[in-house]
Amino acid sequence: MDGGPAVDPTDPGLQPESVDSTDSTGSTDSTGSTELVERLQAAVLAVPGVSGLHGGPYGALATYLPGRRVVGIRRRDDHTEVHVTVAAGRPVRQVADDVRRVVRDIVDQPVRVTVEDIA
Repeated sequence: MDGGPAVDPTDPGLQPESVDSTDSTGSTDSTGSTELVERLQAAVLAVPGVSGLHGGPYGALATYLPGRRVVGIRRRDDHTEVHVTVAAGRPVRQVADDVRRVVRDIVDQPVRVTVEDIA
């Protein structure tokens, strides 16, 4: 064993429904949703104070695209989730609000921002 935390495969957070590869209409990834997620990724990473996207516990929060996945962004039918790491010394609430604003400018649905880490 490597001494890392034990992973419980029955954990609901690790089940397939926790990693969504559907766009807001419920269809599987298409060129449109790929471009949308790439736009979201670029916009979030451009926010001052964001040092990266974060996959949450076990790296499970992600959007699967053809041939790769984007951690830290998950689109649902009724909202978009964004999980970030904030740069040390930056105002966490302000950075989260800025992330919410830039994502909301791209998607027409509620945005949930989670600050997973400070680095």
